[in-house]
Amino acid sequence: MTGEPALRRGAIEPALAAEWPGLRLAWTTFPAVLGPSPPELRERLALVSDRFRGPQAIALRRQPIPHAYRVFFRHIGLEPDEHRVPVEALAVERMQRGGFRSQNLLDDAITIAVMDTSAPVWALDAAVVEGELELRAAAAGEPLGRGEHAVPLPAGRLVVADAANALAVLFGDPAREHGVTPRTRGLVLFSVAVPGVPDIHVEEALWTVWDLVAG
Repeated sequence: MTGEPALRRGAIEPALAAEWPGLRLAWTTFPAVLGPSPPELRERLALVSDRFRGPQAIALRRQPIPHAYRVFFRHIGLEPDEHRVPVEALAVERMQRGGFRSQNLLDDAITIAVMDTSAPVWALDAAVVEGELELRAAAAGEPLGRGEHAVPLPAGRLVVADAANALAVLFGDPAREHGVTPRTRGLVLFSVAVPGVPDIHVEEALWTVWDLVAG
């Protein structure tokens, strides 16, 4: 296992920091060779699936961390019963499928991390990330991603961005050009903590994914 990568604090646009004190962006980057999950990771995923059943799913939204994300979603205009917070989206998927199905090393590691901490994690291909990450509002017509698949954003849409452009809408999937592919050889992981979510939850989520992927 390589040495632990440093966790970094992404910049928050001053207007957003003033409006939502406690909003934070944490991220890290490290080399990674991805592929299918090894047997031990599939076993761990099965254990997470087995211990999370109907009663736990029903009680999930009342727990402090998911509740904090639900409150923040409403503040930014997202209805959490339609656009579910990440841990609830995974819980619904588990109930619909009867369990978590192994997908690949990275996705399985993220599922385990999110279910263990309730903090969201997203992954980017490090080769197409420039400089530091930040959380800010988009300018009118600013492209999400770059290249032929980039789409214009409305003014004020909250995005995670690097030094060059917007990479992902806040709480949305990364732009196609910045997502992880079979050719990826380095990852940028990031998590967003909303007011009321202790740092330890997002830090543990990021460390968990790193440990499972790089270990």
